[in-house]
Amino acid sequence: MTFFAAPGLLLLTLLLLCVTNSSSLLMPDSKELRELLSRYEQDTSQKGASGAAANRSRRAILWSDREEILQLHNKLRGNVYPSAADMEHMVWDDELERSATQWAEECQWDHGPRDLLKSIGQNLAVHWGRYRSPAFHVQAWYDEVKDYTYPYPSECNPWCPERCSGPMCTHYTQLVWATTNRVGCAVHVCPRMNVWGEIWENAVYLVCNYSPKGNWIGEAPYRHGRPCSQCPPSFGGGCRNNLCYKEKKYIHVPLWLNCELNVAAHNIKCETKLRDKCRGSTCNRHKCPANCLHAKGKVWGTVSYDAQSSICRAAIHAGVIDNNGGLVDITRTEKSPFFVRSTKNGIESLSKYKPANSFIVSKVEVYTADCYTTVAEICPFKRPSSHCPRFFCPANCKTQPSYWSPVIGSNIYADNSSICKAAIHAGVIKASGGLVDVLPLERRKSYSGVLRNAIQSESNTEGDSFRLFAVRVGFL
Repeated sequence: MTFFAAPGLLLLTLLLLCVTNSSSLLMPDSKELRELLSRYEQDTSQKGASGAAANRSRRAILWSDREEILQLHNKLRGNVYPSAADMEHMVWDDELERSATQWAEECQWDHGPRDLLKSIGQNLAVHWGRYRSPAFHVQAWYDEVKDYTYPYPSECNPWCPERCSGPMCTHYTQLVWATTNRVGCAVHVCPRMNVWGEIWENAVYLVCNYSPKGNWIGEAPYRHGRPCSQCPPSFGGGCRNNLCYKEKKYIHVPLWLNCELNVAAHNIKCETKLRDKCRGSTCNRHKCPANCLHAKGKVWGTVSYDAQSSICRAAIHAGVIDNNGGLVDITRTEKSPFFVRSTKNGIESLSKYKPANSFIVSKVEVYTADCYTTVAEICPFKRPSSHCPRFFCPANCKTQPSYWSPVIGSNIYADNSSICKAAIHAGVIKASGGLVDVLPLERRKSYSGVLRNAIQSESNTEGDSFRLFAVRVGFL
């Protein structure tokens, strides 16, 4: 047990060790407790006859904290020293989050449950007093690196079991275990928690579960070498920020050819040229009809096309759509000095050796969102415009509490709003879910809250924003 004195503040740090997993404890002392920690307390208005079900459906950690935890894990994992040749990019796992939630709500200062520890890793932290973000504890786990010498923790040997003191590094090795690539955490406020014989009131308990299990004593957490030089084959050679990385997976949702779209996608003809259409971010998505392969409409260029080209025939030339038609995204680019001809996918493009406005075409992907996905996370506004995938929203987002999935604004929403819940609020989808198009917009001075479709949106001050569009489809 170590005490650090500071003006007006007493900081008590305690540490606990498990055989293959470990946990840390930090207890800063101040008077800011209840207001700062109230955001983690359960919404008592949802209790009662349906309280248990409501409690199971809520998230046990704020979306912002979840993203901060995940980003910090990957940042720290990508910058280990000595460098790691096989460090895998970590993703969030909802099942691990749920298991962390169940254990956090037990309010036991120990690893558990025992049967689950056979297949997962686990780091714990608890504090009371002045607010500490979950990322504060994650950084504290990593900081144990000062007592670790690669490849084996020769200096780490804390004295246990009643209370652990001395150097410890098993939080660090769990965090940087190369093959552990999934994490799920939960935060719970425990009204009374027994921490090594002392009762703490309103203790904030952080549980992070990890999979696949690792952190074996006597083994190095990763292989030393050039980053990504020894990634497993399943990553397909992908590397991002020194981590073995799999590209994001989107789903392709098949649509009936007579599906009905609104203004988010402009219905155009085979001959329609880019210069014929309106300008601006609302004109980036177009629906091409079938049978444009042999239709009229010239195409100049390869990859980058002259603005006088047929949009749909350029899309076929680029391989974005086929002769059955479909949706395409357009990105206007700088003036090109010339355009080169080629024959691709049955269309022969033309050459042009003088500068002209240009564009590129891309596929419209469908991204499987959850009730907490935000525009700020997936496709924040960037000048001159941003392109978002089409979002597939699940059912039951309407029932999620506002502190986990906020809706800020009306008609136009702040970009940290839940996309799917905002779509229900706007009336573009029902509570059963569906497909939604999103248009990122520039910053607005304010957003006004309003009750609509049984959802009360919030008011807020300046921030980037987005507009929603409904998409009605049939599934094959």
